[in-house]
Amino acid sequence: MNKPRFALPLFSALTLTVLAGCTMEPKYDRPALPVATDWTTSKGVDAGKAQDIGWSQFFNQPEMKQVITLALANNRDLRVAALNVDTARATFQIDRAALLPTLDATGSQTAQHLPGGLYSTKSTGPVTYQQYSAGVGVSAYELDLFGRVRSLRDQGLETYLATAATQRATQISLVSQVAEGYLSLAADNDLLKLAIDTANSQNSSYELTKRSYDQGVSNSQDLAQAETTVRSAQADIAQYTRQVRQDVNALTLLVGAEIPQQLLQNASLNNNWNFPQTPAGLPSDLLTRRPDIIAAEHTLKAANANIGAARAAFFPRISLTGSAGTESSSLSNLFSAGSGAWSFGPSISIPIFDGGVNSANLDIAKTEKKIEIANYEKAIQTAFKEVSDGLAGQATYGDQLKAIQQENAANQRNFDLSQQRFKGGVDSYLSVLVAQRSLYAAQQTLISTKLAQLNSDITLFKALGGGWKK
Repeated sequence: MNKPRFALPLFSALTLTVLAGCTMEPKYDRPALPVATDWTTSKGVDAGKAQDIGWSQFFNQPEMKQVITLALANNRDLRVAALNVDTARATFQIDRAALLPTLDATGSQTAQHLPGGLYSTKSTGPVTYQQYSAGVGVSAYELDLFGRVRSLRDQGLETYLATAATQRATQISLVSQVAEGYLSLAADNDLLKLAIDTANSQNSSYELTKRSYDQGVSNSQDLAQAETTVRSAQADIAQYTRQVRQDVNALTLLVGAEIPQQLLQNASLNNNWNFPQTPAGLPSDLLTRRPDIIAAEHTLKAANANIGAARAAFFPRISLTGSAGTESSSLSNLFSAGSGAWSFGPSISIPIFDGGVNSANLDIAKTEKKIEIANYEKAIQTAFKEVSDGLAGQATYGDQLKAIQQENAANQRNFDLSQQRFKGGVDSYLSVLVAQRSLYAAQQTLISTKLAQLNSDITLFKALGGGWKK
């Protein structure tokens, strides 16, 4: 009994199908979190998702919101990040296309003229040969029996996903940097105004002391002491004027465009700053919130896929090249009956000796995976530290700010009493000078602490993955 003629081709097709599902990639297991299971905080914090709070909801001060909007539209780093995503997407499409055969339509004409008597033929005169052909063909299509091409495709996909997550991380970082830069400008504006007010007040005291000195009431030491406070305030004015200009320059670079002057001049910590309280969740939640951690895991998966490609290099590679069409010695008969032509050229490449190249490539791939595991774990540890810092600030800055405000009130009372005692002739001007310096330093500390508290809120918002959505 004869076997059916289609049995062998069917068996071969099934074999190729089974082999086509083969892959040399190691099974991916997400590394365990190298951090504690929860944050240590002095008060209970409900779990939540900071990424659900858009940046425009969090940064709700109108002037700051306008500056951030300008930055998102013009910042060059963010523009490059978006272009990198486009490049990664195109690269992945190229890797994916390698899984399919490439069909090319071809057409050609060949003309050859030979002189007479060149060969031992009956024809002694010159001969001109013409040949025309048309067809379609497949060139060097690799049968991916061991998953080499699929592993490269998977690597390209994970690289693209990592680049897309990096773009989101870049936006979060940009939004936070612009907000922090705007707050620095606001703080320096307030410090500059404080220095100007202090200089004006001290200059009035100096003029009063100078008149007393001219009248012989005050001595030269009182006059010198009064002058030192004026000169010190004038030096602070120059310092804070410089810092304001540098803040504007840094903010302009971040934004990538000119910023309207009214947005810069109105920057002050005395504005209505009321950032929403950002709830924190467990560290495992960071995997779905932080784009930089998502990017690190996709990079790790890409390294894992690369191991599969390196392993597949030890196995044979089968390529197919073929074409089908028509050929004729005259153009008019190119598509006539009997002009059909085809060719089929499979090839196999079996690694026998490569001087250890394949082994070295596999070792490199395995080492790169270990590196990416370390990078992934470091990203989680960094995120955990940033959230812990933010929670620590959220728990303590309120008490610190309240104490400094009370200190400012006490310094103000002390300064007022010192002036009264000096005018009454009870104390020397030195007591007024000491009280004024203490008040000035406390006012500066209050501004710096306000800035630190707001920056801590921004740090927590950023650490929990907020700032991507609008």
